[in-house]
Amino acid sequence: MSKHSRRKKGKSARRSQSQSTTSSENFEEGFDVTDDGPIFEVKTSKVMGRYMVSRKNLKPGDVILSEAPLVIGPCTGCKVQCLGCYKTLESSFCTKCTCGWPLCSPKCKGLGKRFGHSQVECAVLKATKSSKFLNYDNFEEMRPNFNAIVPLRCLLLKETDARSYQHLMTMETHNEIRRNIPELWQTNQRTVVDKIRIDWGLREYSQEEIHSVCGILEVNSFEIGQQGVNIRGLYPSAFLMSHDCVPNTNHIDEESTFRLTVRASTRIEPGEMITLSYAYTLQSTLKRREHLLENKFFECQCRRCSDPTELGTFTSALICPKCKDGFVLSSNPLDPEADWTCSNYNKCPGYKISAKSMQLLLDKITQEVDNIDCNDVITMETFLKKYRNVLHPTHYINLSVKLSLSQLYGRINGFLIDELSDEVLTRKLEICEEIIKVFNVIEPGFTRLRGVTLYEMHAPLMVLLTRQFERHCTKSELRSKLKKVLKCLEEASVILGYEPESSPEGMMGVAAKDALVKIRDWEKILGRF
Repeated sequence: MSKHSRRKKGKSARRSQSQSTTSSENFEEGFDVTDDGPIFEVKTSKVMGRYMVSRKNLKPGDVILSEAPLVIGPCTGCKVQCLGCYKTLESSFCTKCTCGWPLCSPKCKGLGKRFGHSQVECAVLKATKSSKFLNYDNFEEMRPNFNAIVPLRCLLLKETDARSYQHLMTMETHNEIRRNIPELWQTNQRTVVDKIRIDWGLREYSQEEIHSVCGILEVNSFEIGQQGVNIRGLYPSAFLMSHDCVPNTNHIDEESTFRLTVRASTRIEPGEMITLSYAYTLQSTLKRREHLLENKFFECQCRRCSDPTELGTFTSALICPKCKDGFVLSSNPLDPEADWTCSNYNKCPGYKISAKSMQLLLDKITQEVDNIDCNDVITMETFLKKYRNVLHPTHYINLSVKLSLSQLYGRINGFLIDELSDEVLTRKLEICEEIIKVFNVIEPGFTRLRGVTLYEMHAPLMVLLTRQFERHCTKSELRSKLKKVLKCLEEASVILGYEPESSPEGMMGVAAKDALVKIRDWEKILGRF
């Protein structure tokens, strides 16, 4: 998982939101603890396995946990990258470590570091002559070798950090399920198990042990990284958070330390489950459930997935081609084969489309979106007009286009903020408001996408306000509009203030704070507002 959201982690099959438990554990070691005790506890049920619940009243922005990783490294299927800092090397110069594996330079900041290319790892890769399988003349052929790096790092913990290894091996593997997915199991056998045991000759690790490590990584790891780095990491307690398609937390990772910090995005009551989403929230139920089943090995049955309207957001809905007033929704969103029908039962003469036909239609439309240049505002707007009688305004495909437009208007040549007409400024504002309305339901509270969109909202508001001031609007009208600008900036600065300062969102948060200072100059003209 777009950096905005986020396909951040895998998980065990604890699908029900039932709170019935068979046991409770207070894990204080490694978990965040305040003066009056642990912030959360881990409970267990037959249906859900282990899951995390709050022990306190948590406010949006409160830290739930902050912890260093057990292990990090390249994602499965990654491009050739530096083993020290994880910079992609396929389009730039690279050098070789003494073990023969690629580095960005002999002075890479991750060389010899625990969460980079450690001395132990280097010695093992060198002793096994593993680099003879690396063809530097063919990066595509070279890529699969990186699949085995993180599993190897997990296995090396047996000798270098036995306690972390034991903790890691308590995580869910889903070996029973994964073994029955031939393509997945055989890929791991070929690119990880055989690579480690046969190619590298490390037969002290059994096939079952390596497959289990693969399962632990697939089920429990987080996708992390800043500044173009895309890697995965296992964390001591964050893996215990359960999935929900309307999560109540958000998380960030630090660029230099890879430390993961989880914060409450909404209010969380004592005893309430602490959740995150393993799927991209701005996807349809069909897409989210497909991703979760194929990658995380469970079928989600949360409130959002169970509701054909997706909690009233209609992010999967089409407009009925017969009555034009009704919305075409799945007759059973938990069944991917269910027919789709018009919801306007009283006025519609009747419309039904099969799941297969629906998927073919969406695939065609998605392909059309994918072919649009990422900076082509005109074509994006043309797309929205073309499908205005087909897709619901907040259909997930429309939302993806509108999210791009919300950030393009005011930022690219030909559409810089001061050059936009009042009409286009109003268009940007309306798009932002529409996105926020959906976020309020499916990704509520202090979330990255909300912070970014609130910041984007303030720009057209401010430019329109300035122009109105020049046209001699009344002070009371201007004060009212400034309050809205102020509200956007205040919330954006708080939310984005939690982001790493070097990230685009972090820099946006700094800009929001600067804008707040400048906006106070208006008080000299209009008085307090």
